[in-house]
Amino acid sequence: MKIKKSPRHSKITGNFGENLILYWLSKYNFECANVDHTGIDIIAKNTHTKELMGISVKSRSRSEGTESESLTINNKNFDKARKACKSFGCVPYFAIVIDAKDKIYCFILSMKKLLRILPPKKNNLYWKMGKDSLGKYYKDSEIKMFEFTYNNNTLH
Repeated sequence: MKIKKSPRHSKITGNFGENLILYWLSKYNFECANVDHTGIDIIAKNTHTKELMGISVKSRSRSEGTESESLTINNKNFDKARKACKSFGCVPYFAIVIDAKDKIYCFILSMKKLLRILPPKKNNLYWKMGKDSLGKYYKDSEIKMFEFTYNNNTLH
């Protein structure tokens, strides 16, 4: 069945992604807060390493048939994250949340790592979601990843 999303689905997806990342960080003893600031969405202190993280969350809800499409991050986001992190004295990170059919993927990595593994092309960086890319992300210890699989019984 084809899914028809509500007009506010993009906004709701963004809020969901931010809250999901907050939940996961909190569960693993990170001190964290949602912030409304240009460039970052979450400030988190890693209680294990003492690192203060400024996290920009990028969330997408994929329609059936588009699950393996890349998530596009405009290069302007990197400058915004750098500036916000400089103001708050934190290290820039990115969290990527993809709802892909019956699975939600979540990735957290430093901006430095993100730019190293996927250098931007022209105006954008493309976080790839194909099988080969997912396999590489799973094996990379600098990319923290968790996922949920769900049974989609649609509401009618």
